[in-house]
Amino acid sequence: MHSRKISKVGEIPALIRQLRKTCELLVLLFGFEEEFAEDIGNDLPKAVIDASQCVVSLASFDGGKRFFACSGILIGCHESTTRVLTSASLVTTSDTNDIAGNLEIQVYLQDNQNTIGTLHWYNLEYNIAVVSFANLHCDESAKFNNEVQIKPHRDVVVAIGSIWKTGKLMATRGVVTRRKTKLDCEELKISTCKITKAGIGGPLIDLNGNFIGMNFYDKEQTPYLPSNIILRLLSQYDAEGTVVDEVIAHEVMKDDVIADEVIDSTERNRWPLPKPCWHYPSSVVREYKSYKRKH
Repeated sequence: MHSRKISKVGEIPALIRQLRKTCELLVLLFGFEEEFAEDIGNDLPKAVIDASQCVVSLASFDGGKRFFACSGILIGCHESTTRVLTSASLVTTSDTNDIAGNLEIQVYLQDNQNTIGTLHWYNLEYNIAVVSFANLHCDESAKFNNEVQIKPHRDVVVAIGSIWKTGKLMATRGVVTRRKTKLDCEELKISTCKITKAGIGGPLIDLNGNFIGMNFYDKEQTPYLPSNIILRLLSQYDAEGTVVDEVIAHEVMKDDVIADEVIDSTERNRWPLPKPCWHYPSSVVREYKSYKRKH
């Protein structure tokens, strides 16, 4: 079969323009900059707005190339050191579920300040980590309250996330359900808040600004780790990096990082995430309708 000859001078530029137009229609799904589909950031109670001030964005880099990006929650400041609670996916390899080496961590604060963070503590079974940074004092901190009881399908909750580098805050509302998580960690609970990967590590809070849990990502539902479990895990060390309680697992010190006792990576809970991919808008609509039918 012979290839078609270009008979008109204007056909090649026209073809390029058409290709350009096609590319402009493509939408990147499951990327780190994907915003929440329903962003209610301009319609929040004051208590929620105040609580959102403790949300930051983080990114890890491997040799200058971005490795992961997500949200985090300020959980306290000790002298000149501030701590951020986030997902261990920030520093975990997707194939082996182990801590990646030689990563640089950057923390982007809401006052447009960017600082270098240090991995201070992690627990791979629950996929949480604490990143610390120095010389920038932050007064904001998540509001933990173990006495708060969220009624499934009744009490409104809000998931908050932050886009890396721009620092844009996003919020979406929903309710807690009684559904079981599809992830390995059985202690996770589910909310109907629809977030993106950028919201991983961000807080789930009630309308009074209380910290209910930390969000993870799933295409069909939003799992979160309840605050009472997070508090139990955090009680294993203090702000100076000293193990103060053995609650979940024996902790060992390695290179000034408090880590889980070594566990075979094949036996740990898995935290799979979809890879970024390009879609035409029609594909996005179909996926959204499929999601709505399932819920």
